[in-house]
Amino acid sequence: MNRKLKVGITQGDINGIGYEIIIKTLIDNRINDICIPIVYGSPKVAAYHRKALNISNFSFNHIKTTREANLKRANIINCLGDDVRVELGKSTNIAGEASFKSLERAVSDLKKGEIDVLVTAPVNKQNIQSDLFTFPGHTEYLESYFKTDGALMLMVRDFLKVGVVAGHIPFSKISSVITIENILDKIRIMNKSLIEDFTIRKPQIAVLGLNPHAGDEGLLGNEENGIIKPAIQKALEEDIMAFGPFAADGVFGSNYISKFNAILAMYHDQGVAPFKAIAFQNGVNFTAGLSIIRTSPAHGTAYELAGKNQASPDSFRTAIYLAIDIYFKRKENEELNKDPLQKQEIDI
Repeated sequence: MNRKLKVGITQGDINGIGYEIIIKTLIDNRINDICIPIVYGSPKVAAYHRKALNISNFSFNHIKTTREANLKRANIINCLGDDVRVELGKSTNIAGEASFKSLERAVSDLKKGEIDVLVTAPVNKQNIQSDLFTFPGHTEYLESYFKTDGALMLMVRDFLKVGVVAGHIPFSKISSVITIENILDKIRIMNKSLIEDFTIRKPQIAVLGLNPHAGDEGLLGNEENGIIKPAIQKALEEDIMAFGPFAADGVFGSNYISKFNAILAMYHDQGVAPFKAIAFQNGVNFTAGLSIIRTSPAHGTAYELAGKNQASPDSFRTAIYLAIDIYFKRKENEELNKDPLQKQEIDI
């Protein structure tokens, strides 16, 4: 029987909808049957949001360490000082600092094994910037923190999985990132994740072109013939079932989606924009390629909805479910690949 996992949850931007989607998810006591939620945040800020949302039938169990977690309650660890100030719908330096303190403590506990998986509420990528956080997003921060050779932002919803080669970088710099080796690395990470995290035995991956109509055989650009096709060929030589390059509009605008287990886009908006158009309500952002498991909802801070009791918790709830599911699928994969033969010393 699968044990209940300790799910670490970061509060995100305290002026956005983070606490609303967290509370709306955890207010359903059935979540406690499948995991032990531990929020890294502030009881004071949580109380502020509960009052703003007029939620009276929910409260957190206050703890100092994960070892004190109540197995049947939603728990919260205080990461902030009493001087923290909430300004709903505004981007502030205090909110950025609060976002990072929550993330820092949660990731530290994750590394020490005090929580099993991490689910991050949305942050503001601008106000979280500091001397300690100089990354364009969670993906790059976690990639650096856990010293991995590469990570992949993978957007997930049931049948649809979309990764990107060039993530959070300016559009003007995309072409410098589109190289044979970078594309091949992302294909490898995607293939490995599909096998180990989603138990797809022989994944089939659709690789998109960079230019409109996948370059029209060189008429609209040479990256497809000179870079993307060679990367796909190298993947095939490694027995990875990668195909393309395909025109992005053709793949997302047809039944091609159902023919592949995942899609690798060349840059952020080429993959993420159509994904959100198709799967915004329940979409999840999963950081593939890491030794740890991190998911997040597929939306941002939504300042315009903060404190109005209008934010849907569906994506956040799905992010928790997916993190738990991936954890056990990784364990299952480890068991399947474990050498059943015990080594023995033989005297001759």
